[in-house]
Amino acid sequence: MKTLDIVALIVLVIGGLNWLLVGAFNFDLVAALFGGQAALISRIVYILVGISAVYCLRFFGLITHRKTA
Repeated sequence: MKTLDIVALIVLVIGGLNWLLVGAFNFDLVAALFGGQAALISRIVYILVGISAVYCLRFFGLITHRKTA
């Protein structure tokens, strides 16, 4: 699971950086790289970012629960 956690966080950071570019400069890097927002590969990237965000919600539970020894 650790590998999946790392991959999900990396994809989520990439998505966050893309949103930073959209918000600050009105530039969608994913769309620019893969032929527009409607291109199949762009849509796949957007979906993977969304799935990663949903997956990473589980980290909130890990942060709030402390292990006692």
